[in-house]
Amino acid sequence: MDEALRAVADPTRRAILVLVRDGEVAAGDIAARFPGISRPAVSQHLRILVTAGLLDVRRDGNRRLYRMRPDGLAEAAMFFQTMWPGPLRRLKDAAEREERALAGEETARIRGESS
Repeated sequence: MDEALRAVADPTRRAILVLVRDGEVAAGDIAARFPGISRPAVSQHLRILVTAGLLDVRRDGNRRLYRMRPDGLAEAAMFFQTMWPGPLRRLKDAAEREERALAGEETARIRGESS
């Protein structure tokens, strides 16, 4: 868990996780999303994420494809849930209330436009 938390402490690595959360992405495509960072630096970030158990990597010819490991952050998530069950539940409830309120506003806006 410590390695995973250290890995996600870096904003570039968090951005990489977002890029690969929905499927495999080639290392070159990941590096292209970070024009201000050298390819070796992106490779180092990828290596850290793999070592921390947050990414899986597979070879396809000369390409390396990265994909998020769904269970990579599970231990850290469980830790946070046990530390702050009340505040996390309240945050979830507040987010759901806000989502319902926004949906209600959108419904009212649409009804107003269609009348």
